[in-house]
Amino acid sequence: MNHSDLLAKAPSLAAGMAAAAHSPDSQLAQTRHRAGLVAGWRIAPGSTVLELGCGQGDMTAVLAEAVGPEGRVVAVDVAEPSYGTPVTLGESAARLAAGPLGSRIDFRFGTDVLDPSVDFPEGAFDHVVLAHCSWYFASLGQLRDTLARIRPWARRLWFTEWDLTPASDHQVAHLLAVLIQGQFEAAGSHGEGNIRTPFSREYLLRLLPETGWTADGSAPVDTGELQDGDWEIAACLDLVGSEERLAALPEPVRQLVLSQADVLRALARPRGNRALAAYSITAH
Repeated sequence: MNHSDLLAKAPSLAAGMAAAAHSPDSQLAQTRHRAGLVAGWRIAPGSTVLELGCGQGDMTAVLAEAVGPEGRVVAVDVAEPSYGTPVTLGESAARLAAGPLGSRIDFRFGTDVLDPSVDFPEGAFDHVVLAHCSWYFASLGQLRDTLARIRPWARRLWFTEWDLTPASDHQVAHLLAVLIQGQFEAAGSHGEGNIRTPFSREYLLRLLPETGWTADGSAPVDTGELQDGDWEIAACLDLVGSEERLAALPEPVRQLVLSQADVLRALARPRGNRALAAYSITAH
C-alpha cells in the first residue's frame, strides 16, 4: 500500500480506536505517525506479521489495514488485558476485534515470547515489528534475547524507537525526562512507566548482528505531531515527586536525579514540548 493511500485512511483507523473517545486529536496523531511508518515499509497485501509490544493496538490497526483481508497480524504483549488507562488493553482490543479489521488480528496478551511454551514455526511470518515498545523492556539482556528468539520466525524485521540524540535544543527537555526515568530503573527503583531501558540507535545497530539480524538501513522519522514529549515530562516530574520511588535510590543517584529534575523544570514548557525524533531500522 502506498504512502498516500495509508495516510488517507488514518482518520478512519483512528476513529476505530477505543482511546479516540477520550482524546481524538492525540489518537489521530498517533495513528498518522504509524501510518507514515508502515507506508514506507514493504508490507504487501496478504502478508503475515508478528507485532511485539502491541499495547492498545495503535500500530496493530495500521498493520491490519496494510495486510488486507487476506493477511494476518499476530499482536503480542506481555501485559495483561486489564493493563492501561483510561482505556485498558483488553477494551481497546475488543473495539478493534468488533470492527472491520477484527478478522485479520489475533491479539495475545499476557504472552512472553521468551517463554519456551510460546513458539512459532520457522519462517511463519513475513515480517516482525517492534514499534515504540523496546524501551519498555526490563533490561537490554531481555531485548537481546527477544531479538534472537524471534529471528527464525520472520524474514524481515521493522524496528522503530525514539532517538536519544536531540536534533534541536527544543527536544532536550524530552531527552532529560527519558534519561531520568531510565536512571530510576537502572538504580533499582522500578515502576510501570513507559520508559525502563532507554538505549541509543547506535546501540541497537551493534546489537542486531549478535542476535542473527543484518541491518539493511536506518532512517530518521519525524515526530512533530506527537505529544509524547509533554507526556514523558509530566510522568518524569510525577516520578521525582514520589518519596517512595526516590527513597529506593542510592543517595548519589538520588541527588543526581534531583539536580537533573531542576534542569528539566527550567527547560520544560507547560505544554507543547517538542518530542525527540525517532528512527526506523530494517533488518533481515
